[in-house]
Amino acid sequence: IQLVESGGGLVQAGDSLRLSCATSGSTFSINSMAWYRQAPGKQREMVAFITNDGGRTNYADSVKGRFAISIDNANDTMYLQMNSLKPEDTAVYYCYAFRTWGDAGYDYWGQGTQVTVSS
Repeated sequence: IQLVESGGGLVQAGDSLRLSCATSGSTFSINSMAWYRQAPGKQREMVAFITNDGGRTNYADSVKGRFAISIDNANDTMYLQMNSLKPEDTAVYYCYAFRTWGDAGYDYWGQGTQVTVSS
């Protein structure tokens, strides 16, 4: 499974961005996906989570009400709509996928896309 993020950039506080994560490979076996982010000097943290059928989502408290995760299985793409961006949202955002195969679980990561929010 390959994950490729896009959509990052430099925006001002209050602006919106939409990140995309294009998946390829054995996508049928993906159980869930998520967006993580990592700011300089900080640990990587989960921002939003979604099951592969889109039936369940979860968000970090810091982004609830501002970010929305979605999945388009017809196009093998996951999205993160980010509204009302704040300078503290500045980070590298990573796409993550989890799949199971038999009794084993596998983690997959994208290369990351930079989001910078200026005040």
